[in-house]
Amino acid sequence: MKNNRRDFLKNMLLTSGGLVIGFNSLANSDAEIISMENIKDELLSNAFLTIDSNNIITIFSPNPEIGQGIKTAFAVIVAEELDVDWEKVVVKQADLDIKRFERQLTGGSGAIKHSWERLRKAGATGRYALVAAAAKKWNVSATTLKTDKGFVINDKGEKLSYGELVNDAVSVEIPKEIPLKSNKEFKLIGQTIKSVDNKTVLTGKAKYGMDYKQAGMLYAQIVRPQGFGQTLKDFDATEAKKIDGVIDVISFKDKVAIIGKSNWPIMKARKVLTINWTNTKELESDQKHNQIFTDLMKNGPFELRRKDGDVEKAFAEAHKIIEAEYQCPFLSHSPMEPMNFFADVKKDSVKLVGPTQTPQSAQNQVSKLLNIPVENITVELTKMGGGFGRRLNNDYALEAAEVSSLIKAPVKLMWTREDDMSGGIYRPAVRYKFKASIDKAGNVTGFALKGVGLNAGNSTRQDNFPVGAIDNVLVESADYKSDITTGPWRAPITNFLAYAEQAFIDEIAFAAGKDPVKLRLELLKKAIEKPVGKITYEPARFEKVITTVAERAKWGSAKKGLHQGFSVYFSHNSYVAQIAEVEMKKGKPTLKKVFAVTDCGIVINQSGARNQIYGAIVDGLGHAMYGNLNFENGAPKQTNFDQYRLIRFNEVPEIDAYFVDNGIDPTGLGEPALPPTGGALANAIFKATGKRLYKQPFAQEDEKVAEIL
Repeated sequence: MKNNRRDFLKNMLLTSGGLVIGFNSLANSDAEIISMENIKDELLSNAFLTIDSNNIITIFSPNPEIGQGIKTAFAVIVAEELDVDWEKVVVKQADLDIKRFERQLTGGSGAIKHSWERLRKAGATGRYALVAAAAKKWNVSATTLKTDKGFVINDKGEKLSYGELVNDAVSVEIPKEIPLKSNKEFKLIGQTIKSVDNKTVLTGKAKYGMDYKQAGMLYAQIVRPQGFGQTLKDFDATEAKKIDGVIDVISFKDKVAIIGKSNWPIMKARKVLTINWTNTKELESDQKHNQIFTDLMKNGPFELRRKDGDVEKAFAEAHKIIEAEYQCPFLSHSPMEPMNFFADVKKDSVKLVGPTQTPQSAQNQVSKLLNIPVENITVELTKMGGGFGRRLNNDYALEAAEVSSLIKAPVKLMWTREDDMSGGIYRPAVRYKFKASIDKAGNVTGFALKGVGLNAGNSTRQDNFPVGAIDNVLVESADYKSDITTGPWRAPITNFLAYAEQAFIDEIAFAAGKDPVKLRLELLKKAIEKPVGKITYEPARFEKVITTVAERAKWGSAKKGLHQGFSVYFSHNSYVAQIAEVEMKKGKPTLKKVFAVTDCGIVINQSGARNQIYGAIVDGLGHAMYGNLNFENGAPKQTNFDQYRLIRFNEVPEIDAYFVDNGIDPTGLGEPALPPTGGALANAIFKATGKRLYKQPFAQEDEKVAEIL
């Protein structure tokens, strides 16, 4: 056996009338064909790709689908190299099998970038074997054959379907290098393809975590401490247990779980359950947070993130100094489907089913919690009604597993909307203080950034633009360990940092008397010709999205009455430039349109890609305008959508989404369009009103812009 190919092991296995192509993550292993007369059900269920004798191709999508279109995109990549009829492709969600599928997680916009080559090789390996089988059958050279829509075709025009060839393909020897298509040969990649889940979603047949049921399962809801910093003192469940359908009320780890036959009796029981909590420390509030931020910004301690040149000297010799401070609140992820999970814990095994962005992490954490071997824990993935980073954390899956282990029964744990918004794992609250210097010619000579956060970790991105284009730079950060739990929120840190940076760069341009777009291009020219220190971005790609969006939006020559704001940002390996157009109506600004130009390399599916841009911009606009959590006595005041304002359908502006076609391998797309959105909007508002915005949500900082959407 060969065993030195570095990316994956692909096994082509003979089945009853079909071909199975699987691969796993074993390092340094060659592709091989192995024939087996009998294939166990578990192998078939975890196969990556199957082709049956009827020419039906089934592709298993390993990564969790949360609406980002990965289930369709992965299948398109494989189908492209396999050269099959897309109408005959069936796509199914794979369950957790890290040995076979490797990176089974959704987060950081990294799935396509990571799996691009692996997926192409999987499809190309199948095509190679099928062509070789046809060549042997026809007794011709494989180089004389071509493939199209699931057929191998010879120079006489004769065809053999893949289904006719699968049994012969297993005997083909696979070479070390499999040829891949050139970009110009793509037939599916780059086209507009409907989501493979459209029909089931539109007809209500899609199965989300909340839809999962198993015979004999019970339901559970958990009452958690009412404020961060509280512990359970005692509880009285006498009245709760009297409610028909309530089976038991138990406590664990400062939580009280109500077990019932369905959710309705549990919800009634919560209203009569008496619980007493103990404050372990002073409970946090907005007032305390403001004081923490003030003290941190003034006194630190700060951790040095980057130092280029001599910032203090640049400031001392400056013609002008520009300073500004920006602040943002905690935010809820607020997915439409609240947290939920199913668990069936037995003595030596666990079955988990539900919506998680990180199934392997759920498996590992449950294994540690219950001291049950990982190999005895299965995780089945359901569709998810939104994630935005919240489902990277598996606290709710752990709760389900623990409750099941305590009650010795299968259980479906359900969070209410109020549980979801008050249960933590929020976007961290952060503040930034910027300072810049310019000389008499308007050149930027110094740039300093201080980032302070509550459970934000490093609240800066010290190697990102405009760093690398300025001689004297200082970047520092400080963090306060709050009781309020936080975690990744769509485009972590950059979701607000981009707004603050881009709004501040506009202030620099205004002070220097320069056009905001031209100033950025000047800085990028410096980063190309004479970069300062380490940079993580490619200045030329930055330039391209900037000049393209300026051209599409007719920057600087928009029709009378329109005020344009510009923003550009690099995150998750992709570049997005945006221009927002605001019109004044009866003395109030109204957002009319957003132009977005994106460089994410090769676009797999135009439909899915546009949806990601639209969704990110809508998300960015809504949260910049309205998103906010206020804290009092350790708890958020906003616990449902009547208090936590989201953007509405009728407030969505026209969006022009365009992609740079550069043929580069694809990068991230689920998050990059969100970070620049707030900056484009804020800069357009300034153009229209002369008012700079320094706090999010904008609607609460200035009532004149409250109805801009």
